[in-house]
Amino acid sequence: MSGMGSIRFGREMLRHWPLDPAITYLNHGTVGATPKKVLAEQQALREEMERQPARFLLRELSALSGASSRPVPRLREAAEAVARFVGARGQDLVFVDNATTGVNAVLRSLDLRPADEILITNLAYGAVVNAARFVSEQAGARLVMVELPFPLSNRAQMVSAFAEALTPRTRLAILDHITSETALVLPLAEMAACCRAAGIPVLADGAHAPGAIPLDIPSLGVDYYTGNLHKWALAPKGCGFLWVAPERQPDLHPPVISWGLGQGFTQEFDWVGTKDPTPYLSAPAALDLLREWGLAAIRDYNHRLAWQAALMLTSRWGFEPPAPEAMVGCMVTLPLPGSLGKTREEAAWLQYALLYEHRLEAPILCRDERLWVRISAQVYNELEDIERLACAVENYR
Repeated sequence: MSGMGSIRFGREMLRHWPLDPAITYLNHGTVGATPKKVLAEQQALREEMERQPARFLLRELSALSGASSRPVPRLREAAEAVARFVGARGQDLVFVDNATTGVNAVLRSLDLRPADEILITNLAYGAVVNAARFVSEQAGARLVMVELPFPLSNRAQMVSAFAEALTPRTRLAILDHITSETALVLPLAEMAACCRAAGIPVLADGAHAPGAIPLDIPSLGVDYYTGNLHKWALAPKGCGFLWVAPERQPDLHPPVISWGLGQGFTQEFDWVGTKDPTPYLSAPAALDLLREWGLAAIRDYNHRLAWQAALMLTSRWGFEPPAPEAMVGCMVTLPLPGSLGKTREEAAWLQYALLYEHRLEAPILCRDERLWVRISAQVYNELEDIERLACAVENYR
């Protein structure tokens, strides 16, 4: 176990979360887990909102009413804090419920024509693929799926495979920063540079990146970047953001059109109807907690634990790590012994067997007729959890 100052990472960190201590939780990357301190901040905000709901929502939350009693509306104040965390300006960032919502905002704002193409990769998140397919089909455009290698030996393989798929008909490229199933940290800046040279805008799906890896969005060279704060940035569920380059903002609209229409990028997104804004407003408290625990130390601990898991389990099961260490963040996806099966049904059976028979939560995936396990390493995990997973899996070989 290690940490920073008086903070010691490992299972004793579970006291900061409401997670069931009887479960070995190796699945932080799926929907996140919010610390108690952040949940308390969110509850305090809810109670404040309910004491004066109209004032809170209609006069303090956004600048839409023009009658705010606050010098900076609550959402803009929170957006500034998040923007600083990701190296951006608050005026270029809006809140969305999750990265999928951010992706939909960009896709539904495209002016696609027949024969246009949207480029996406085989490693993209399934919901994002569905959204891109839906928008393409409505416009009579094509969704082009580029095959990126996995397992792979180096980043250059991905960049070259992606660059070769760009064509004069490509109107948007959708790229992951960290892939969901395979957990790879993609060479986003290099891939975006290929698009920029061809005049093709890039939408980056950074669902797993904020809090997991250092992030300076403007330096990536993308046009749109959407990320979740409820995963590795410790915010409550339903807290994501969408960053948009200034020159792209005039043509972008939220999926829900409301009272801010025509009043500018932030105005349109800051009010999309009555809803609970406290996940967004709690984000600064979550970022403060990351800093309190030591953000660099957290990232280092989680990365080292994920890579230790990769080395230990692949050696134990007779494989090589499926990607170099530089492409591993806080998660790693590893092949399981072939005797465990090769179908989605077998993957689902094993995942629930691990949960209900061994009290262990980890996603089991099926790719290329092989089962894989994705391990999320958070500061409440330690190497003993990986050993527990290995022993549980080996019960079914």
